[in-house]
Amino acid sequence: MKRRPRRWLAALAGAALLAGCAEPLRDGPLGDIAAPAAPAVEALAWPGPPEDPRVAFETTFATPADLGVDQGVLAWLERTVFGARPVHLVRPMAVVTVGEVVFVADPGAHGVHRFDRARSRYDLLRRADERPLPSPVGMAASDDGRVYLTDSELAGIFVVDAGADEVRRLPIDVELAQPTGIAINPHSSELYVTDTLGHRVHVFSRDGHHLRSFGAHDDAAGHFNYPTYLWFTPAGELLVADSLNFRVQGFAADDRWLFAFGHHGDGSGDIARLKGVATDSDGHVYVVDALFHAVQIFDRDGTLLLAFGNPGQRPGEFWLPTGIFIDTEDRIYVADAYNRRVQVFRYIGGGK
Repeated sequence: MKRRPRRWLAALAGAALLAGCAEPLRDGPLGDIAAPAAPAVEALAWPGPPEDPRVAFETTFATPADLGVDQGVLAWLERTVFGARPVHLVRPMAVVTVGEVVFVADPGAHGVHRFDRARSRYDLLRRADERPLPSPVGMAASDDGRVYLTDSELAGIFVVDAGADEVRRLPIDVELAQPTGIAINPHSSELYVTDTLGHRVHVFSRDGHHLRSFGAHDDAAGHFNYPTYLWFTPAGELLVADSLNFRVQGFAADDRWLFAFGHHGDGSGDIARLKGVATDSDGHVYVVDALFHAVQIFDRDGTLLLAFGNPGQRPGEFWLPTGIFIDTEDRIYVADAYNRRVQVFRYIGGGK
């Protein structure tokens, strides 16, 4: 993103450095968005003893400092001299990683947070001239380092090019009502986007050319009722969170319907408010349920294998979680939206 000149801040920074600050720089208070200091966390894993654990809690983050990212002297001066609030996730909806870089889509911050751990750098990515993204809700990372995202209010698809400091709009040749989920076919590199209000999935080339669409508004196999998030398995099967049909649907690489599982209810294995969906290295399907404040894990046939999470603010608890991302090392990132943080877990095996 283009940055306005801040020579006065640079001068203050130079003065501070020349003065030889002996004390380390510390963030000021977080105000009304502060999270309490996290207590020491005992090892958390699911299921509990005496069963062998399959999922373990690793960490949580809400600020650059949580990931070991230094915001730099200029950001410190803005906070200490002018009272600017430290960076904090506001309402994270989706998360992806590209190597050591973590991207978090945050409608509350009107942009995408980029935490570059390798370079110890933080940026809030917006459109050119610092124009906000009012509602970024879905993200997908490509193998060339680009990150694609949807903005449901702007009804568009956007791209963060590798190393870029702003988000550019992808020109598309079809009108979308409310794009939400987005995924990249690992074999064809095509972009798949859910149009939630249109009850369809649209397929685009990487340059935004519309290739085809599928789906209709009903509960038949292959049709949708307000679909939201998407996920591609390594084998190239597409998973669709068919949210108000309360099910996950699976499609082959040629868009053929393969399977569906899930039904509405309030018990274990039921679905109430379906959000993100993802798979681990063994093909287990992870389903985020915002109303249950939990993640449920199923096999391909829809048999419930494990669930973790409860309502709350402690590690391993959630408050209206939304998106989920699982990396190649089986780290599980969950956008814990109303706790204003991302929680990180790891699949550690223990049976299929």
